[in-house]
Amino acid sequence: MATKRHSKTWEQQAKYYGVENIAEYMVETFLNGNISTFRELYKELKPAGRKLFISWLFHMEIPTAEIEKIILATF
Repeated sequence: MATKRHSKTWEQQAKYYGVENIAEYMVETFLNGNISTFRELYKELKPAGRKLFISWLFHMEIPTAEIEKIILATF
């Protein structure tokens, strides 16, 4: 039985999922409509990684409305 992943860094998550940037992967997952998968990815990050992700969103070229939807999906 697979165990749940918790408290992982960005680097650990990127390596585990085979992506270069876990934050970009998470945003793509959300925008593709996989909200539950996005929430799982978010919950797997350490608290510091979660804060970094939210900060990272504001530096991306994503419309403000989409950023708001992404942030609300983290709850």
